[in-house]
Amino acid sequence: MTTYEDRASHGGAPARTQSGVGDELTTTVDRVRRSVESVIEGKPEVVRLALTVLLAEGHLLIEDVPGVGKTMLAKALARSIDCSVRRIQFTPDLLPSDITGVSIWDQQRRDFEFKPGAIFAQIVIGDEINRASPKTQSALLESMEERQVTIDGQTYELPSPFMVVATQNPVEMEGTYPLPEAQRDRFMARVSIGYPSPEAELQMLDIHGGVSPLDDLEAVAHADDIVKLVDAVRAVHVAEPVRRYAVDLVSATRSHPDLRLGASPRATLHLLRAAKASAALSGRGFALPDDVQALAVQVLAHRLLPTAQAQLNRRTSEQVVLEILQHTPVPATPGHGSPTYGHQPPGARRP
Repeated sequence: MTTYEDRASHGGAPARTQSGVGDELTTTVDRVRRSVESVIEGKPEVVRLALTVLLAEGHLLIEDVPGVGKTMLAKALARSIDCSVRRIQFTPDLLPSDITGVSIWDQQRRDFEFKPGAIFAQIVIGDEINRASPKTQSALLESMEERQVTIDGQTYELPSPFMVVATQNPVEMEGTYPLPEAQRDRFMARVSIGYPSPEAELQMLDIHGGVSPLDDLEAVAHADDIVKLVDAVRAVHVAEPVRRYAVDLVSATRSHPDLRLGASPRATLHLLRAAKASAALSGRGFALPDDVQALAVQVLAHRLLPTAQAQLNRRTSEQVVLEILQHTPVPATPGHGSPTYGHQPPGARRP
């Protein structure tokens, strides 16, 4: 009989140590985490999710009310890594060419020369993404999914690592253009920072009262380190029962009576990748059902559309995902046996 860890070594996946990632790379993640947490007070779970999305090769949507540190989180993550960073302030008059780039006629060379847009960076910060027109928002679709940009029939590869961190305010709707389903589906996860606790807010006054902590923030990791971490996450093993569990969760959203649009197959892939990154951040070379459970709301909820009746009943997509988590059987992980499937283990935790 084998455990999840044994399966990682004997089930066709390469053998790995208990740590899953090397000590040097684990230290790199800890440095980046501490660097970001020095700016974002009292929100370790938000910082961890941002790192999870980065290592899972995804994109992050930060949605919250003004003044809670959405842009600060994005900037802190970008400055903690020694890589190229570009910030795009989305406005109604922003053009698609401002993002992707444009070909300009060069009089001396008598030929067109491509001028790269703001998307050509390793970390792209899109501030208030829902203030740009749908035409401009759609300029991000190809780059976020295929990590390339096509201009005038010519395809240009984007650098690696590549991550889009976008912010939006869900409260003030005047002068905004809600993100379409295809755009939201490109984001691996959505997070709301929320208001800080009184203690964290008091500490924030002491730290931020004089100068911004971003001014003294220095890079604690290189882009090459992040690429190595991404490779380590790709090698994390996921047993068949865990994969089936992720598929069952996503499939349940497509038949739920309170939803008129369920999650796509891309959502299943994103959920699995995020679970692998979470396992690596926890020092494991194999993913567990807990990794899937802990990320299901953040990865799935923003892709779902409630029915009109559910909206009248004030049912949110987050509540629906929590309900699905409660009713979907979890694969058990006995300490000295094979992972079994189809049974709700005693004391199964919910996010």
